[in-house]
Amino acid sequence: MKVALLDYGVGNLHSLVKALELGGADVSIETDAMRALRADALVLPGVGAFGAAAERLGPAAESIRDALDDGLPCLGICLGMQLLFEASEEGDGRGIGMFSGTVRRLTARRVPHMGWNQVEASADSLFAGSDNLIAYYAHSFVALPSAS
Repeated sequence: MKVALLDYGVGNLHSLVKALELGGADVSIETDAMRALRADALVLPGVGAFGAAAERLGPAAESIRDALDDGLPCLGICLGMQLLFEASEEGDGRGIGMFSGTVRRLTARRVPHMGWNQVEASADSLFAGSDNLIAYYAHSFVALPSAS
């Protein structure tokens, strides 16, 4: 499977490439969103600020949304997942808007939330049928989908 890792100036891309290759993917790092959308799947990496990343995506955000609407599989990691929403209180700029809603800062006493936690998979998710999944979390924001 050809997987495009969209480079919009954030994250440790080379570690992510190695992880995807270990999973059997043929990975390319793309700075041109239109080239990235020709792959079999798209990865939006994390680490960084929403406003700066949204600005880097700029006009490509609409094309990315169209490709996702047409069924292109996409994995958004950390900031990449946040960019799939409309906006974030972390910074200016518009997200891709694949999901209605905004990203907000956690209101917990201890932020960032860090540590190993169980993953709760929905019945229609990529991880459906998998039990006892755990992942390491290090985040200060939460994506809040709109009620609609």
